[in-house]
Amino acid sequence: MSESLQDQIHFLIEIDKLKTIERKTRIIHGERLENDAEHSWHLAMMALVLLSHANKDVDILKVIKMLLVHDLVEIDAGDTFAYDTVGNTDKYDRELKAAHRLFGMLPKEQAEELLQLWLEFEAKQTPEAQFASSLDRLQPLIHNHQNEGDTWQKYNITSDQVLNRNREIANGSETLWEYAQQLIQKSVDQGILTKS
Repeated sequence: MSESLQDQIHFLIEIDKLKTIERKTRIIHGERLENDAEHSWHLAMMALVLLSHANKDVDILKVIKMLLVHDLVEIDAGDTFAYDTVGNTDKYDRELKAAHRLFGMLPKEQAEELLQLWLEFEAKQTPEAQFASSLDRLQPLIHNHQNEGDTWQKYNITSDQVLNRNREIANGSETLWEYAQQLIQKSVDQGILTKS
């Protein structure tokens, strides 16, 4: 076996740990928490299905690649809750360190490609990164609405917090941002999200 193949297999074994990283949101059709691997898969499917709602033409393969790698860093850095103001202060630094370690396990060219995809996603400047990020924001919002506000209620999250957190959905898709606002209002109307 070549050294590069050994490195690739070692990386693939290492990233299986993503299945053990729990998020704060429950799966829609069950009581357990979603894990990062499930989240990433769901986002990739959302990109395929919702592509026509992107604000601009995007390279769908690049979007899917970003979505598949964007949370790998949480193997080392852990999942930082979206509304954790303290945890979010050093999130980028923790995740960047993790990105260098994890992607650095791969042969140089692949390591650089995945690191650049992760950095592009984090910067949210390209149409692909903006669309990918909009899906990353929308997915837990849908989960929370479907789960009768489970995470929102558990952590005393208000509608203003949800609106402020998710405004950037519009950067990737105005259509999905309109949908998100309707879902937030519906959640308030149903009493599963506290009006602030």
